Parts: sequence; C-alpha cells; structure tokens
Amino acid sequence: MIRSFIRWLKGYVKLRIEGYSPERFLNLCSFHQIYIWGLAPVGNGYEMYMSISDFRKLKPFVRKTHTRVVLCRRCGFPFFLARHRKRKLFFIGLFLCAVLLKGYSLFIWDIHFEGNEKWPDETLAEFLRSEGVAPCMLKSKVDCPGIVKAMRKEYNDIVWVSASIDGSRLNVQVKENEDTFREEDVSVSPEENPTDLIASADGVITEIVTRSGVPQVHVGDTVKKGDLLVLGRVEVVNDSQEVIGYQYHASDADIFADTQIEYSDSISLTYQKKVYDGKKKFQPFIRLWDKTISVGSIRNKYKNSETFTSETQMKIGENFYLPFSYGMKTAKSYSFVEQTYTDEEARQILSRNFHRFCEELEEKGVQIRENSVKIQLHENSAVASGILYLNERITEETDTEILTIERKETDESVGTDDQYTG
Repeated sequence: MIRSFIRWLKGYVKLRIEGYSPERFLNLCSFHQIYIWGLAPVGNGYEMYMSISDFRKLKPFVRKTHTRVVLCRRCGFPFFLARHRKRKLFFIGLFLCAVLLKGYSLFIWDIHFEGNEKWPDETLAEFLRSEGVAPCMLKSKVDCPGIVKAMRKEYNDIVWVSASIDGSRLNVQVKENEDTFREEDVSVSPEENPTDLIASADGVITEIVTRSGVPQVHVGDTVKKGDLLVLGRVEVVNDSQEVIGYQYHASDADIFADTQIEYSDSISLTYQKKVYDGKKKFQPFIRLWDKTISVGSIRNKYKNSETFTSETQMKIGENFYLPFSYGMKTAKSYSFVEQTYTDEEARQILSRNFHRFCEELEEKGVQIRENSVKIQLHENSAVASGILYLNERITEETDTEILTIERKETDESVGTDDQYTG
C-alpha cells in the first residue's frame, strides 16, 4: 500500500514494447537495474509499468535492440498536476480542505460510551460536560486520567473506567458492578443505626440463615405481614441473669417462606388494529454541531402517523469523526380498524402476559412452586386469574426500638478505721 502510494506520488507510465527482440530489451533493463512491474505479454510484445526516471533512460536500449516503445498511459500526481494546472480554484479548495481537516483533527467531535447498562449515555455525557469535557473541545485539553478519577469518584457502582482518544472520538469504557448494593456511610457504625427485620408478606418459614441479630421465628412457623423476624437488640445480663444493658446491631439474615399471591389479567376481545395506508412524508436534515437545518416539515401532515428518524454522522476512516451529520425523518400515515381476537389469539396473549410476569418474579429470586391460573373466555373479554404459590425472601428492614434501663441508686454508709466519734 505504501509502495503504491509512493509510486503514484512520484509518477509512472505504462509502456508497450514491440519490435524485433523485446526479450533482449527486457534483459538490458534488468542488467541496468531498471525496475519494471505489471509485465504482461500482448501480441508480439509486452506491456509494463515503469517510473518516470527510468523511462528517461530507455533511449539507448531502444536504439540497440531495434524495438519500438509506445507510451500507453501516464499515471501519478505529477501528471495530475499537469492536467489541472489551469484550475487554480480547484487547488485552492484542495489546500483549504486539507487545512480544515488538519484543524478538525485537533478537536474531539464525538464521545462514545461502552459497557454501561445502568447509567445511560446521556447521563454520563452530562456528567462529563459538568467536568468540562464535551464535543468541540481541543484534544490537548482532554485529561483522560482525570476523567477516569472523576467517574470513579462520582459513580460508586462503576468499578473500572478507561478513557482514550481514537482519531476525533473520545472512547470511554466502563465496567459496572453487577451486584446492586447500598453503600453504607463509613462514618456511622452499625450500632448507631440498629434495624430489625420484619415479614414483608404472610407465609410459612422454610429457611433461616442469620448473620446478625436475634432470630424470633423458627422453620415451620406461620407469620403475618409485619411480624418481627430478627431483632437487632441483644440483651446484656450479669451473673444474676439480670438485664443491665443492650447491644444494638443492624440485623442481617436470609429468611425464606412459602407465600401465595393472587394473579389477575384481562383483555378486551375487540381492539383497534393499526393499518398503514402507504402514505409517507420525508424531511431531510443536516446537523452541524448543535444546529439543525431541515428541508420542509412533516408535523401534522396526517391525522395519525408515526415518525422514524435515521441519522448518519460523517467520518473519514474509522475514528476521524466530522462535526456534522445528515439524516431523514419519515412520517408514515396509518388508520385504525376495529378487529376481534379469536379465542386462540386471546389465550396466546394472556399466556404471554402470564409467562412474562413469572419471568419477572424469577429475576427477583422468587421461586414459583405451583400455580392455579386459568383462562376464561367471556362474551367481550378474556380473563386469566388464579393463585401462585411461591417461595421467596420475606425480610424487610425497620428501625429497632431503643430501650433504656433505669438504674436504682442506693445510699450506703462507708466506714474507715480512722473514723472515730467523740
């Protein structure tokens, strides 16, 4: 690739060698180290490519071998300049284009985020803007280590950040913590924030794993919503088994119970179906930085319509993004037609809704042991209802009641050996 570019820059020609002994001509070129490429037989001669400097050395070889050289084509930058030497505006525009591209290459025109799921691109971009990092800024002012430190400090659930500049794009790669947690305030000890665990639903206890606190229930116990499960207050007793104080903790336990919930879902058998009539309106636009120039308008063209937007940002190569883009807004017209679900379609819709509901429960760690959900079809509606029997974690935090112990003061007479009465 580089060699081809250098050849084009210096210029080269395509020749055809004809005559009595073209092979002898080729041997002389080889002997005098004249480089040729693209050699191919054509009729009674050969065609080849050769640099301009070597082409000027051929006259003695042609005379000696009694061959004839036909110049087929001139290629390269010198001949390009010669053909367009009178087009001054063209070269001025070419020079200005090169200057503009060089100027554009000094700026960041696009910020790309990768690996973020919890935090959307808009949120991260707004944070970087508050830190002084935004499109249209000079590359020399982009502090990649500073970006990494600022994002790690601002977002506690981002465990890894990488910032790099590729062309005119700032790439920010992040790794979020997959475990959702609430960061505790390290300046406050757990004793200062004691909590109990209460039942968040009615159920029968099936498993208890206590890490902190005093459990108040056992496996097999039936509990109601709001019942105390783990107490964050631990009694401190003396040798006489009298309560002389309390220790407070933030209760921590995994308590699972068999629970049940009622499920109900219904749909109408008649619905409005969206039917496209094929009518479309287009609105091309060009975006330069934050300015948008549109041709025409698609607003309120149809009574009912959907708008789709496609946009392409201009770039040179893989990572050299330019500060403008183009696109098209399309409005598609549609109307509503009243339709009626068949019994099978209604069953499929309610079944899909129920399976989606069950998947959301399983994503939360809820185990579905059994269900009695059934679908009933009526004249104008279809209903899915029943009971789901679950096994789930039922702990919920609440503040621990702080108790104080009243100490009784006793009057005591203390005598010493030095004490005397007179």
